Amino acid sequence: MDKNLLHGMIREFLREDVGRGDLTSESIFSEFDHGSARLVARDSFIVAGATTVAAEVFKVQNPSILAIDAVADGTRSRPMMELLTVSGPVIDLLKAERVALNLLQRLSGIATLTARFVDKVKGTSVRITDTRKTTPGLRVLEKYAVRAGGGANHRFNLADGVLIKDNHIAACGSIREAVDRVRGKIPHTIRVEVETDSLDQVEECLTCGVDIIMLDNMSPDMMTRAVKMINGRALVEASGNVNLETVESIAGTGVDIISIGALTHSAPACDIGMDWSF
Repeated sequence: MDKNLLHGMIREFLREDVGRGDLTSESIFSEFDHGSARLVARDSFIVAGATTVAAEVFKVQNPSILAIDAVADGTRSRPMMELLTVSGPVIDLLKAERVALNLLQRLSGIATLTARFVDKVKGTSVRITDTRKTTPGLRVLEKYAVRAGGGANHRFNLADGVLIKDNHIAACGSIREAVDRVRGKIPHTIRVEVETDSLDQVEECLTCGVDIIMLDNMSPDMMTRAVKMINGRALVEASGNVNLETVESIAGTGVDIISIGALTHSAPACDIGMDWSF
């Protein structure tokens, strides 16, 4: 986690939430009032961001805040488990509370859902990856949470790699034309991936010698046939219609990668609270 990038993001989040000041807390407490609080799990889930993100929120709010006993990312929590303890000026602890909880709840939810998918394909060589279907402004954090849950990252942005999708092909005219144009512009070190939705398109990719073939919204039976056609000549990625009920059968087709947008766009937040220490 790049702390310079993270701290810049956190300052924006705090600026949004605090506004011109915490009218409630600043009316009740003085700058000399100090206290301690604990971030506590209300349920069982995979923790992501206690030490790497939530603790940093409190430190950005006030560097004098002490954040200790943070639970490591990837840890499975249990109800009433303490994830982080913070001590410092009461006003600043309360100003940072909601941003810290929002991020920790969101990231832990992503890590937990990712871990469920990873568990479903355990024993295979398939890698579970995310997509670019992330919350604007939170991509670096959400993709971090995927890794905390045992998954891997796809492209971080459009400059990260070549993925020729259906609209590129439709606008260009053919896979061959799109691949030729791309290869005329990119360095030889960049791999070319193409999205396909039919066996004919898979065959066209093979004739073009693409590096990665994405099988989009295909049935497991069609994926199995596609994998046999490809026969190790390219990496095979499956995408579309992937959920916890279908991921095992998709993994059984022999694909190398399964990319799942739901990891980041549909993960439910975990239940975490901040309890005051007396």
